[in-house]
Amino acid sequence: MIDALSTPRNRIRTLIILVICGLLAIAAATVGVSDNPPGILLAFLAANAFVLAFIHPWRTSRQFRRLLYASVLGLALSVILSNVFAAIAHNSATAGALQNLLQSLAVAAFFLATMICPAAFIIGAVGSVALFIRSRRRPK
Repeated sequence: MIDALSTPRNRIRTLIILVICGLLAIAAATVGVSDNPPGILLAFLAANAFVLAFIHPWRTSRQFRRLLYASVLGLALSVILSNVFAAIAHNSATAGALQNLLQSLAVAAFFLATMICPAAFIIGAVGSVALFIRSRRRPK
């Protein structure tokens, strides 16, 4: 993330991509994502734009492979946390304010597991393969 904000050119690109992310998210919310493939696609594109906003300066295959591994680990962790928070929130012994907080955390973990992690996985896979091929073709 530091690279995305390191130079004025990178800051401008990051801001442009984040604006595109916001516009796609607004479009997805306007169209609706409940059983609506165009809305779901717009939401997924917004997640991709969000990930790209912070990784666009990367130029090595190793960085994209790390993103790929982190997305798989993040997906597993998000699924576990979402289920734990939801189970605790649905327990009748939990206080009302705590139930609301835990339900919010469960929704956030679910969002991370369903939108951000798959987007990061795809970008990490495509980026690592593309840069690996590019580095193999480059003359030494």
